[in-house]
Amino acid sequence: MKLETERLYLREMTQADYPALAAILQDEQTMYAYEGAFSAAETQDWLENQLRRYAQLGYGLWAVVLKETGQMIGQCGLTRQRWKEREVLEVGYLLNRAYWHRGYATEAAIACREYAFQSLHAEAVGSIIRDTNTASQNVAKRNGMRLADTGYIKHYRGVDMPHVLFQVERPRSI
Repeated sequence: MKLETERLYLREMTQADYPALAAILQDEQTMYAYEGAFSAAETQDWLENQLRRYAQLGYGLWAVVLKETGQMIGQCGLTRQRWKEREVLEVGYLLNRAYWHRGYATEAAIACREYAFQSLHAEAVGSIIRDTNTASQNVAKRNGMRLADTGYIKHYRGVDMPHVLFQVERPRSI
């Protein structure tokens, strides 16, 4: 286990988490910000990328597990992402659609922000979000982030996708 919140555990994913991850990444509605569901091969690549991140950096996107049931309901964690000409330590989150609108994404994202500041001693953390994804933007706001920049276009699956950067700086008290 990496992190614990009131209702959740965040831990490294393993190959055994593939079915729960596939339920998220292969759902058309959940993956609308990515222009559609992932294939089985893309899902496996996603999982392997997280495993590499854990080995190389000690963090990545972690499994979000309900304490009450032990069920993996999503992923949330930290990655290094490109924003224009610089790299941003990003809090990313993606939950199974059945668990939306219950505050789990915010709860997990806040824990990741705190981990970034307290354990990684980050000066700032951000969330890079597609400009049409208001639900994720609202999670970023509840995570103490403010709109910091706009105008970055990601090219994915043959589509130009405008993104915005929400960011929060390390509190002076930490």
